[in-house]
Amino acid sequence: MSNAAVKNADETWVYAFGGGTSDGDASMRNLLGGKGANLAEMAKLGLPVPPGFTISTAVCVAYYENARVYPATLEAQVAAALADLEAKTGKGFGDPANPLLVSVRSGARASMPGMMDTVLNLGLNEEVAAGLAGKAGDRFAYDSYRRFIQMYSNVVLGMGHDEFEHILDDYKEREGLDLDTDLTAANWKEVIVRYKDAVQKELGRPFPEDPREQLWGAISAVFNSWMSDRAIIYRKLNDIPESWGTAVNVQSMVAERHSRKLGHGRQRPVHGVRKPGRHLSHRRCLHARPVERFAHLLWRIPDQCSG
Repeated sequence: MSNAAVKNADETWVYAFGGGTSDGDASMRNLLGGKGANLAEMAKLGLPVPPGFTISTAVCVAYYENARVYPATLEAQVAAALADLEAKTGKGFGDPANPLLVSVRSGARASMPGMMDTVLNLGLNEEVAAGLAGKAGDRFAYDSYRRFIQMYSNVVLGMGHDEFEHILDDYKEREGLDLDTDLTAANWKEVIVRYKDAVQKELGRPFPEDPREQLWGAISAVFNSWMSDRAIIYRKLNDIPESWGTAVNVQSMVAERHSRKLGHGRQRPVHGVRKPGRHLSHRRCLHARPVERFAHLLWRIPDQCSG
């Protein structure tokens, strides 16, 4: 075992928030990042923050100190945090009957461009999408799944966004469809097959179906984005030390089954103040394009709290 592994053997890497508990607070910004510290503080104050957990900036630092190898105890801590999240939400990660879906976001102590974009609806696969269809409707479930494939493939797997737009546009043209909203659940299923074929063709491997593989892929993408060219240049221009690292925020996504209102996206109203807890209608969410604007099921905290 390396000296770094021995040194970090007993360190806490993962901090839970929400569901009536909070392992952190606003004073822990350096360790939890801006988003993580503020989520922890809101949970500590008793605000109805959808539960989740933050993987600390210390993991990012250790990851690069040890040639991009995670601390030995991190995997067990993430597994425990995920089990705790399942207990708090009453849902199962990868359970088609009652699926837990999560968002994954970066969160350094200072907001900065160049970091990984948010991934939504992580945990969807063929079986989970079928289960979600029974709860929220076929069209909604398979539209959400194709959006997730497109988003994950772009943000985590590094495929171009345009590749998927071309597939969708070509499909609509062949089928004589003008708008995304004209596509039925059966149409989305066919688009999903084409999306997955594109992933296999370009990357030489299938799109990940295992939710835990999806999660670790997104976690690694966050930490790897800390050393992206854009992030490095921004840090140099703004005197942000590389040693700060970034945190990773994993948060449960919320949906209301009967009304099909999704909680929540960060709304951008023409007038008024953004409010946590507002819902985006099923129709508004499904119409949102391109990928960067998708707000499916995601709770986002207001800009003044996001850090």
